[in-house]
Amino acid sequence: MQRIRKGDEVVVITGKDRGKRGVVLDRVDERHVLVEGVNLLKKHVRPNPMKGINGGITDKTMPIDHSNVMLYNPVTGKGERVGFKEVDGRMLRVFKSSGAPVGGRN
Repeated sequence: MQRIRKGDEVVVITGKDRGKRGVVLDRVDERHVLVEGVNLLKKHVRPNPMKGINGGITDKTMPIDHSNVMLYNPVTGKGERVGFKEVDGRMLRVFKSSGAPVGGRN
């Protein structure tokens, strides 16, 4: 099961963007996630009038390893570890520190 999913709010715990918070935009593969506003890269874009693309330098979000982010707990205001608990035959994600279910869809 995935501990970090699309739409979750996460905190970066290591690397050049340490301490930044953002929403997971997508899971690239089993180990990498795209986080909004984190791990940005400057990309030079050639103009293409046929496609309506203006030229210049744009920011591109690059994948970050899922081990470098933690799920954000709004109650404590920090990143926390996530575990699983079975409730009514369903597996729910819960925060390890408090046992409270993770907000949003589980």
